[in-house]
Amino acid sequence: MANIETIKVHLVSSQSDRSYPIYIGSGLLEKVEYILPYLKQKRVAIVTNETVAPLYLKKIKDALEHHQVSTVAIILPDGENYKNWETLNLIFDALLKQNCERKTTLIALGGGVIGDLTGFAAATYLRGIPFIQVPTTLLAQVDSSVGGKTGINHPLGKNMIGSFYQPLLVLADSSTLFTLPDREFRSGLAEVVKYGLIRDAEFFNWLEVNMSKLVARDLAALNTAICRSCEIKAEIVAADEHESGVRSLLNLGHTFGHAIENAMGYGQWLHGEAVAAGTIVAAELSKRMGLINETEFTRIRGLFELANLPISLPAISPSHYLDLMKLDKKVEGGKMRFILLNQIGQAAIFDNIRESLLIETMLACGAND
Repeated sequence: MANIETIKVHLVSSQSDRSYPIYIGSGLLEKVEYILPYLKQKRVAIVTNETVAPLYLKKIKDALEHHQVSTVAIILPDGENYKNWETLNLIFDALLKQNCERKTTLIALGGGVIGDLTGFAAATYLRGIPFIQVPTTLLAQVDSSVGGKTGINHPLGKNMIGSFYQPLLVLADSSTLFTLPDREFRSGLAEVVKYGLIRDAEFFNWLEVNMSKLVARDLAALNTAICRSCEIKAEIVAADEHESGVRSLLNLGHTFGHAIENAMGYGQWLHGEAVAAGTIVAAELSKRMGLINETEFTRIRGLFELANLPISLPAISPSHYLDLMKLDKKVEGGKMRFILLNQIGQAAIFDNIRESLLIETMLACGAND
């Protein structure tokens, strides 16, 4: 088994210490000794989906039961289009029917949708029960499992209903990435690139050199990318847990990306695909505002191309995109706020961007009147 890396998310206040570890490595799924110390009772409910359950549910269930932990399995339908109230209620129904208590721990076994649904269920069932993230997709391992954002989609906007609720720990087994469909795997690379763009130019340089290894799922390269992504996210979350400032930078490409997901219908474009296209639009806008130059823009587009990710918007009208972006969570005082690039490795928040400039930029990136 490869070495296990441990990254700490530091969340300490005068009232409490809610810090937690992220364990990263190959073969971790059966290493439940990382989980056992965090259980308040020897009972867990494992929330997963129809795709992940046949692959990994028995493995973690058997390992827990070997240590006399009783388990309840909750298997949900798979897909972003199921990230809604109806699916959330399936979790509540199962927890209530199985008489799960306040000290029962929820384990999210799956990708970002499962993590977000399970975390929101944990935040609200009996007004809050413990939960653990066991992410099995690249996107979840580098992004959505870390930081405590939980929630569901609404027909009018992505992730508009939810809460900040931190897990007890994150257990990221990189060997689960070998069973991911190619499209799902590439989707996660978009979030990896994001970290280099917003915070670490050296990491961006490393990605340019090593993207072919990542696409080929080289385990050593994957573990390096997952660790650095989690380090950056942990630093940002520790500085701004509830997204009142610097944490907003993690939304590079997401304002445009969420609009794509909504416009196309949830699940038609994967989240990372939409973020990749959205990041290209943000980079184009940064270039048009004189923040980055043509060379930097070409490098950014080239890295997404190496990852085989979309680099243009679906041919939808700019006015429709604008309507959807006005529903974004980052809208403040009625003003849209955008994460743009001052340079590779440094992002900032901008508002008061002319609507005409936004329209020109979107048209240049594939939007169509």
